[in-house]
Amino acid sequence: MADKITSIDPDLDRLSVDTARVLSADAVERANSGHPGLPMALAPLAFVLFADVMKHDPSAPDWADRDRFVLSPGHGSMLLYSALHLSGYDLPLSELENFRQWGSRTPGHPEFDPAHPTPGVETTTGPLGQGFANGVGMAVAERWLRGRFGSEVQDHRTWGIVSDGDLMEGIAAEAASLAGHLGLGRLVYCWDDNSISLDGPTSMSFDGEDVVKRFDAYGWQTLSVDTVDDLDELRSALAEGAAEEERPTLIRVKSVIGWPAPNKQNTSGVHGAPLGSDELRAVKEALGFNPDESFVIPEGVPERWSAVERGSAARAEWEARFAEFLSADSDTADLWRAAWQGKALPGLAAALPTWSTADGAVATRAAGGKALAAVADHLPTMLGGSADLASSVKATVPGGGDFTKSENGRNIHFGVREHAMGAMVNGIALHGGIVRPFGSTFLQFADYMRSAIRLSALMRLNTTWVFSHDSIALGEDGPTHQPVEHIATLRAIPGLTVIRPSDANETAEAWRVISEELDGPAVLILSRQDLLVLDRDVLGPVSGLGGGAYTLACDGNPSAVIIATGSEVELALQAREKLAASGTEVRVVAMPSWELFDRRPEAERNEVLPPGLPAVSVEAGISMGWERFAQAHVSVERFGASAPAEVLMEKFGITADAVVDRVNGLLSD
Repeated sequence: MADKITSIDPDLDRLSVDTARVLSADAVERANSGHPGLPMALAPLAFVLFADVMKHDPSAPDWADRDRFVLSPGHGSMLLYSALHLSGYDLPLSELENFRQWGSRTPGHPEFDPAHPTPGVETTTGPLGQGFANGVGMAVAERWLRGRFGSEVQDHRTWGIVSDGDLMEGIAAEAASLAGHLGLGRLVYCWDDNSISLDGPTSMSFDGEDVVKRFDAYGWQTLSVDTVDDLDELRSALAEGAAEEERPTLIRVKSVIGWPAPNKQNTSGVHGAPLGSDELRAVKEALGFNPDESFVIPEGVPERWSAVERGSAARAEWEARFAEFLSADSDTADLWRAAWQGKALPGLAAALPTWSTADGAVATRAAGGKALAAVADHLPTMLGGSADLASSVKATVPGGGDFTKSENGRNIHFGVREHAMGAMVNGIALHGGIVRPFGSTFLQFADYMRSAIRLSALMRLNTTWVFSHDSIALGEDGPTHQPVEHIATLRAIPGLTVIRPSDANETAEAWRVISEELDGPAVLILSRQDLLVLDRDVLGPVSGLGGGAYTLACDGNPSAVIIATGSEVELALQAREKLAASGTEVRVVAMPSWELFDRRPEAERNEVLPPGLPAVSVEAGISMGWERFAQAHVSVERFGASAPAEVLMEKFGITADAVVDRVNGLLSD
């Protein structure tokens, strides 16, 4: 980070700022949709960050050692798009003119989409607070990689703009608390203190606390800039924030939303609607722009905004250091390359643990913990942790050490902060170089993480969510801890692969598929109770998990199919024996993942589930969605209760006899 920068041409600086203001207002007006207030108010801050402060190279937006920037209030997206265009990223003016239109790279909120990228956009922001926590995750990733590979290859900062709305969200409080605890000194956030929210003044709901003192208490450095239009004061505060290595920094930046709109500034009227033609004309006249022209960029402004020359020089310096790093240690260089390509090292399948029937019954959470140990050896930059439930979920990297203020281990203690954990894991994945980061807790608490999980699917991130205590069979803790609808709600998220293995070996295979074959986020759902290890000498091979569903057992002339997941696969096999004793032959199918099954060709799916053969689904949760595959269901359609697991399964009808009854009833119809 350079020392404080001072302007050599204040008039050009002011013109450069005002150009971003007008560009943003023009784009919102053209779209007849969007939020002009924040981009107009914070154009000075964006200018100083992108033109003078941040280490970034618009000609190489994926450069590994670039600074990261997060616009957490994504409704102000035109601020980011204007800054990216003006500073030299491959975001043509035509894309700004196409703001919020079909197929454009300037959607309503910033979107990180590997298949349709907007260069310079580091994360998808929209739900307030998520971006705040994403940035904390990015700072974790940077510090871990710097500790692992050295500052010669990882030496950058995470910058962000956060809003009043972000700071009202509980997720931001969780993430800020953990960031302070971890001493993430290379994290600098600018709080847009404008005192306006969509419904009106923030005094209606947000004047009962002192935000600066709150962040002081979290262990952050706090600074203040009295007016966003003082560029030198901004530069000074940002330099001070960058100089602090022991604490994250929050800079309170006072702004007037929508300035200089004469009638709508400092009102909620510029929070979520275009200015209107008359107000926009007045803004342009006030700033010295021709009110009859749109999307105008005055001479000299692109050159002042441009970060290409400065960024290219910084990248060239890094590349020289990086070349020395690669030549000094070939093993470390290979590890770096694999990490940034998101690949597992060779040999994972052979290293995974296996179980036999002689091992008795094994909870899949326990099997998952042992499998994770092997996976971590082959994904040596995997980081993750639990929301204070590592001892229960078993999702830890054995021997990996802890990630703390003073240690650079691989196990993150998120504390009881499920909201922050979800979004931080996304941020770790977004940073790059960390392969398959994971977060873990009880399945019931996936609700706390749902927005982050949804965003991981929206962004196609290679994250893994590990949830144990997967049904009413967790027992005496009762309905507050017993998930009933949760598997169905996770399956409802597009792009999310949900896997519920039926025994220890399926669990290990699930981890292999996630680590070596899957592109996108995965949910691994595991049991608290012990499950029998299935006899693969007589049943279908565990490799069938990769196809989502496979035949475990099939009688000679089956008249029905029993489809089951997780712990209920045992019941399906028991029901098969009971039905066979009465002369009814069936096929038993394990279906650990609907999503993996859906990706198979139709002919292969029909081999597993022959069309016309009636089917019964068996899963200790609600049956919603199972009608795709089955005509009758053994399920749990109400909340659980407090009792031992075996009592609950009997009382709720999750038994082999219940499966037999459903099959017989289906065949008699």
